[in-house]
Amino acid sequence: DCGDDFGDRRLPGIEQMVTKAFVNQYSALDRLLHKVAFSSPGAQVALADIEDRLHAQQLNEIPITRPVFITALPRAGTTILLNLLYDSGAFTTHTYRSMPFVLCPLIWRRLSSLLRSDKRIEMERAHGDGISISVDSPEAFEEIIWHHFWPENYADDRITPWHTAQNAEFVEFFRSHIRKLLLLSEGDDHVRYVSKNNLNIARLRYLNETMADGILVVMFRSPLQHAASLLKQHLNFQQAHREDSFAKQYMRGIGHFDFGDNLLPVNFDNWLEKGNRPDPATLEFWLAYWVASYRNILETAGDFVHLLSFENLTEDPRSSLQKLADTLRMANPERLTDQYGALRNAALHPVDTSNLPQSLLKSAHDVHQELLARPQLL
Repeated sequence: DCGDDFGDRRLPGIEQMVTKAFVNQYSALDRLLHKVAFSSPGAQVALADIEDRLHAQQLNEIPITRPVFITALPRAGTTILLNLLYDSGAFTTHTYRSMPFVLCPLIWRRLSSLLRSDKRIEMERAHGDGISISVDSPEAFEEIIWHHFWPENYADDRITPWHTAQNAEFVEFFRSHIRKLLLLSEGDDHVRYVSKNNLNIARLRYLNETMADGILVVMFRSPLQHAASLLKQHLNFQQAHREDSFAKQYMRGIGHFDFGDNLLPVNFDNWLEKGNRPDPATLEFWLAYWVASYRNILETAGDFVHLLSFENLTEDPRSSLQKLADTLRMANPERLTDQYGALRNAALHPVDTSNLPQSLLKSAHDVHQELLARPQLL
């Protein structure tokens, strides 16, 4: 998130990396493995059940303590925050090493060691900006699980928000999966799970009920800047998806429906049915999506949701990270707060509001002000 909005340190995110230049670095074997994995999630779940039996004693002894869930509309800084938390050494999550058999991480770790070198090979990402990534860089792959267990929420052109209907099979699988990631973190008893998943904004109440001691952090950004960044990324991905079908398949396979030809907006409060639906190639669409998303968050999220302003984080990183560390109840908060120097103010997008309805601009302003006024603001 926001990688292209920064002038200095631009932390890698999956959305920036899946371009034609990036996917061309995948070998024929890599592409074959991805196609097999994407086409057989049921087989992955079956392998996960085998993992459960093989490692039952170990997994049963692993507590899930105060997991952290970071979410927002894309381009709000969630990838930056994920990297900061992961680099603190206090959290574990999925990494590129998890791909493509994300649902059975223990078996795949053993198999992949035969196919990949353990050497941490870093490569410059497709931007040519000097930022390197490796198989051990954290990323957002959790949506694959939700997509498998809740297929009815994913339509051809939209995603339906979650309600309170229970899914015991999902809960059991999800909690076991988190334990497996904790087990892979080399047995550090103090490491906690952190999730970065933008679509969790569609299920905040359900997630809070499912993970009772979880800590939910929702990031937000100034609406016009946020919408402009979303539009820019959507157009970039439209081009990438049309130039290389593997890029489109890759994003869909890992549950990223945020942009391009894979776009599935969340239908908060049926906003997609109200009036003429704007074209996603326009700023109006993304600003309307922003309003629908964050208005819904204000209406449905209780005091269990902690709000984090992107501007506060980048303009006053030391104070923001200290508040965040306190909220997350980190045993060693300095591991996070000492990274404040990695954050820089974002470059501003030029925004032309002349074609935007005044009523939409007012709604965006009002929602933003209410977010900033909430007592849960970090």
